[in-house]
Amino acid sequence: MTAPGPTAEKVTAQQPPWPDPDRLEEIRHALSGRPALIPPEEAERLTRRMAAVQRGEAAVLQGGDCAELFADAAPRVVRRKLGQLRELSTAIRTGLGLPVVTMGRIAGQYAKPRSAPYDGLAGGGRLPVYRGDAVNGAAADPRARIPDPDRLLTAYDRAAAVLSTMRDEQMAHDDAERIYASHELLLLPYELPLIRAAADGAGFASSLHFGWIGERTADPEGPHIRLAASIRNPVGVKVGPSATPADLVELARLLNPERRPGRLAFIVRMGADRIGWLLPPLVEAVAETGIPVVWLSDPMHGNTIRSGSGHKTRTLWAIRDEIAAFHRILRDRRQWPGGLHLEMTPEPVTECVAEAGDAGAAAFPRFRSPCDPRLNPEQAAETVHAFTSLLRAG
Repeated sequence: MTAPGPTAEKVTAQQPPWPDPDRLEEIRHALSGRPALIPPEEAERLTRRMAAVQRGEAAVLQGGDCAELFADAAPRVVRRKLGQLRELSTAIRTGLGLPVVTMGRIAGQYAKPRSAPYDGLAGGGRLPVYRGDAVNGAAADPRARIPDPDRLLTAYDRAAAVLSTMRDEQMAHDDAERIYASHELLLLPYELPLIRAAADGAGFASSLHFGWIGERTADPEGPHIRLAASIRNPVGVKVGPSATPADLVELARLLNPERRPGRLAFIVRMGADRIGWLLPPLVEAVAETGIPVVWLSDPMHGNTIRSGSGHKTRTLWAIRDEIAAFHRILRDRRQWPGGLHLEMTPEPVTECVAEAGDAGAAAFPRFRSPCDPRLNPEQAAETVHAFTSLLRAG
C-alpha cells in the first residue's frame, strides 16, 4: 500500500504549520495504535449503494456543517443533525420514488482548507487563520490560533463519540436509512495513521465511510490524491472552475483504475455564473473514458459573496440556479445528476440569504458558523425541493 510520506506531507499546501514536529510524530504514532473508527465492510456497503446512484437508480444527499465543532459531539446535538438529514432524505425518496444514499459531513469534519494563512484584523495587523478544531481554536487570540497536534487525538475521540451516537440512533431505523460518515481528507497526520488493512489486504481509511479531496488539494501528483488512490473507500473530488477535461480524465484513471461502479464521485462546485460553459466539456471528457463516475452538485462553495457587514454569505437564488444548470448539463449528456452536497444545520441560523440585495449589514443576527455560511432548516428544505422537482420533471 503506497501513501504519501512525511517529506511530501511537510510541503503540501493546506497542511498547518505545526510548531512541534516531534510532538506531531508522537501523535501520529498514537493514532496508528488506535482502533478503527469505521469497519471496512461498512465502507464497501456504501460503495455498492453509490453504484446504484451511478446507474441512475438512487440519489445522494450529503450535508452538514462547514466545520464541525468539538463541542457538538454531544448526543443531543448529533441527533438533531441526523434528524435533519433523515427528514430531507425522506423528502427526496418520497418525491422521486428512489432510494437515497445519505451522508453527513459528520464525525470528522474538524479541519478546513483556507484561501489565506492569515485573517486581517479591523484595527490593522493579522491573525493566523482558523483551520478547524482539529488544528487550532476559533477565538480571535494569537495563542488560540497556534496549531496544536494534541487536537488530532481529540478529533479522534470526538469522532468516536459521534459515531457511537449514530450507531445507537441507527437501531431505530432499517439499513436503507443508514447515515454514513464523511469528511474531507485534508489533515495527512490524522488520515495516514488511521489507514488499516482489510481482510483481503487492501488499505482502507478507517476514519470515515466516504472521503473527498478538496479543490485546493486535488493535484494529481500530490499526496492527497495518492492517499485517496491507496484506499478502497468510495471517494470524491471537488471540481471547481480551474478544472480542465484533462485533469478530470487523469483523476478518474488514478482513482478508479479498476472501473468500480460507486468508487468515485465528482462533486461540482463551479458557481452559478460559470457552470454553464465550464462543466459541459468536463462531463463529456469523463464520459468518453467509460470510467463510472457519480456526479454530485455542491451549489454552495462557488457562490460565496461578502455582505455589506463583511460576513460571508450565499444566496438561495444562486444556489438554485447552479443546481438547475447542473441538472440540465448532465441530462443533456445522458448522465445522471446524482445528488447534492450541502453545508447546512438544523439550527435557526441566518447565514445565507434569498438574494444578493438581502445581504445588508443587519441581515445576520444569528451567524454562528466558525467558517462558511450554512443553510438553515427552511433553506435546506427549499433547496432539496428544487433539486427533487428537477429530477422528477426530467
